[in-house]
Amino acid sequence: MNRLLSILLCTGVAALVALGLIMLASTSAWVNGQEEPYHFFWRQSAMAGVGVIAAIGLSMVEPAMLRKFWPWALLVTCILLGLCFVKPIGKEINGEARWIALPGMGQFQPSEIAKAVTMVALAGWFARWQTEIRTFWKGFVVPSLLLGIPFVLILKETDMGTAVGIGAAGLAVLFTVGVRLRFLVPSMLLGVAAFAVLVRTDENRWSRIEAWLDLENPVHQLDKGLQQWRALLAFGNGGMRGQGLGNGFEKFGHLPYAHTDFIFPNIGEELGLYGTLGTVFCYVIIAVSGTGIAALSTNVFNRCLALGLTAVIVVPAMVNIAVTTAVLPNTGLPLPFVSYGGTNLVFTLASVGLLCGIHRRTRFEDRPVRALSTSQTAEIRL
Repeated sequence: MNRLLSILLCTGVAALVALGLIMLASTSAWVNGQEEPYHFFWRQSAMAGVGVIAAIGLSMVEPAMLRKFWPWALLVTCILLGLCFVKPIGKEINGEARWIALPGMGQFQPSEIAKAVTMVALAGWFARWQTEIRTFWKGFVVPSLLLGIPFVLILKETDMGTAVGIGAAGLAVLFTVGVRLRFLVPSMLLGVAAFAVLVRTDENRWSRIEAWLDLENPVHQLDKGLQQWRALLAFGNGGMRGQGLGNGFEKFGHLPYAHTDFIFPNIGEELGLYGTLGTVFCYVIIAVSGTGIAALSTNVFNRCLALGLTAVIVVPAMVNIAVTTAVLPNTGLPLPFVSYGGTNLVFTLASVGLLCGIHRRTRFEDRPVRALSTSQTAEIRL
């Protein structure tokens, strides 16, 4: 029973990775500009192998090592995020400066590293200052800075979706560890107000909001609302049972980024409602397993880290599913384990390895159960 949570976690992750590879084989062959039809499939398969190796390696790392070196890891991560704005290291694609290219490492997104490292930093801080969690400076201000610096750098890259995901995961850790609500609530309201102003003053972001609010408008269906409109058509085409694997229609150039951010509608079109519900169920398994590992952890560092890592996996999945079903405006977040993206896959699998490592080192106490026949009664004589 002690290993059940890790088994469930790995089962859900393996199912999603396998589904992602299957859907990439179905959708990526039709991406424009690729001479090799299965280029994305083979690359994602290779990155899945790297991610599994990373997960196995990190599952063997003692949490004490992470706790010891988290300041240096956070510093390096912030430097990598800053390099996104330095040419020619930083690479801008579709108006977003998310990528860097380093010699010998290829092109990758530092924001994917930042998600896990920020959770390690928060866990390390709260483990160091457990008695100061309810105070203003060490319990709220400093942890907010540890979360806020990567958040602002990612937001500056115009990667609003990832910024929202890391912010939500960090707030979950702050709330769960016991930071005072009188500090958290006003800061959250202020953050929401600032976020609303930022979106309203950004013409590109605001146009996405307008398109999302009126997807029935033919003007939006051909412009900013194209992806979400075609995604809804894909879900409608799939119905309950789907069109069959490989028989989707929207991937033939109608739905942009059908192999990355909008791969979930292709699951709905080809595998139907059963396929989409199965995908959601896998994320529910991951969420339950991750929070269970956090609840069973015997120290503050492991508990905070397990909760944060679970959140940085599940929150982007929730946002992606909400975007592709037109519940939220388009943000550009990939679906973890399923969408094409080597950096995302490797570091998300690495987070799963850390979760399994935390669970392996959790000591479970066997409490003896007293049999009913051995119960004793005392008689009071007057």
